[in-house]
Amino acid sequence: MLRLSPPGYERMSRGEVFDKRAGGSELNVAAGVAHLGLRTGIISKLPNNSIGAFIKNRIRFDGVSDDNLVYDSSDDARLGIYYYEYGAAPRKPSIVYDRQNSSFTKLVLDDIPDDVYSKTRMFHTSGITLALSKDIREVAIELIKRFKKNGAKISFDVNYRANLWSEEEARETIKSILPYIDVLFISEETSRRMMQKTGDISDIMKSYTEEYPVNIVCTTQRNVKSPKVHDFTSTIYSKEYDKFYEEKPYENIDVIDRIGSGDAYVSGVLYGLLKHNDPFKALQYGNATSSVKNTIPGDLPASDLAEIDNIIYNHNATGQVSELNR
Repeated sequence: MLRLSPPGYERMSRGEVFDKRAGGSELNVAAGVAHLGLRTGIISKLPNNSIGAFIKNRIRFDGVSDDNLVYDSSDDARLGIYYYEYGAAPRKPSIVYDRQNSSFTKLVLDDIPDDVYSKTRMFHTSGITLALSKDIREVAIELIKRFKKNGAKISFDVNYRANLWSEEEARETIKSILPYIDVLFISEETSRRMMQKTGDISDIMKSYTEEYPVNIVCTTQRNVKSPKVHDFTSTIYSKEYDKFYEEKPYENIDVIDRIGSGDAYVSGVLYGLLKHNDPFKALQYGNATSSVKNTIPGDLPASDLAEIDNIIYNHNATGQVSELNR
């Protein structure tokens, strides 16, 4: 996607200049894992024009393979856009979507080479993709099934957006794919409202692994003190070990740009699972990558493994830590 934001804290309705950035939930995740040192790629369809080239160049810059990108040369080729307005208490940040009929929604299974399914350890997608159109939803669900059949683990971030589809449609669709999901990311609010779960949050998280063959369930907790100051932590439940994993929150995060911090969390968790096969390390990497992403402008992460390891070390240090990296 293309993100356009008025500079500083200007209003969308008043500003005349927009800052241009690349983004999109799955790209943010793939870029985050690539920055941490694992090989990632993205399946997508871009307009065959200069705006599509901007996204392609950004994908390459962030270390994500573009081998499975395809291009739309039709007269109505377009890239999805969203407009983001920064918030300042008491004014909340706000978003306007303009992504109907984008080139991505024209992606078909024949665009994707058959060998991709057997070369992948994990396939990740999100509820945002499923919400875009009926056609792309069918493609995404078939991709989930094909990757699963070929031995890949399936990661899914529910990432429910009320302005993209209804709770009823989302609930029905997500229930249909949960039998294929290995790693599930879902917020407490989404579990309670959209998925209509009740009870203690730990029981809710565990219920997904009891009702479906899900092995890992991740739920984040963000305390928004103001648009500029957040606390953040998360909980991970592992069915394999029948254990909940938690750690103390990152407190008083200086929020420069919160967009993409949830995707950064996903990237850290997936890195921890793929590299170390350790739910607690996944928790640590997820919390650290999400927290530091809040301090970076734009949707995409920009932290390598050395920085994240240092942030985790400082977060758990009991004595004084260095004020500067030098």
